[in-house]
Amino acid sequence: MTATVSVFRGSPRPHGNTNALTDIAVSTFRETGLEVREFDLYRMNIRPCLACRQCQQDWTAVTCAQQDDFAKIASAVTDSDLLVLATPIYSWYCTPPMKAMLDRMVYAFNMYYGDQRGPSLWAGKKVGLITTCGYPPEKGSDLFEEGIKRYCKHSQLQYLGMLCERHLGYNMQFLDDDKVNRARKFAEQLSRAILPATD
Repeated sequence: MTATVSVFRGSPRPHGNTNALTDIAVSTFRETGLEVREFDLYRMNIRPCLACRQCQQDWTAVTCAQQDDFAKIASAVTDSDLLVLATPIYSWYCTPPMKAMLDRMVYAFNMYYGDQRGPSLWAGKKVGLITTCGYPPEKGSDLFEEGIKRYCKHSQLQYLGMLCERHLGYNMQFLDDDKVNRARKFAEQLSRAILPATD
């Protein structure tokens, strides 16, 4: 059975820096034999979580009271071995549609918020990050990475790491050979984490 990765693109710019890095990763995933599903979050209807807790009524399925594109995301997450969150960093965190998705997922997949504590319906899924920012990574993407580490621990997910690349200015070229090579190596590292071991 083919291993599957779902890539969630959180950039509003189709040809921006984050998507340029993500394109390299997606190409590498496919070269390593992964099935890739892609979601452009800015072109989807993902409403903010209402914290209504209707999703907590059935511990056997991922549900939500809201009727929007989250159902497509939930189905893909359920069937995926690896989740890749690709986002530019705006004011030290991910973009709004990705934050909305993360909030919806933490409720819908974790049966922690009802009258009794239940299971995590996505325990064991693996998560990787692709980010871009204008500051050095340790001052740009660090808070988002820490947030996702806590998110993964809370949800019983396995955090695999982050690729972060800095852009020094809009009037400067973003991609260079070093960034391309790092993106390929990161995608290969993520692929090895979910591909069956071979002798």
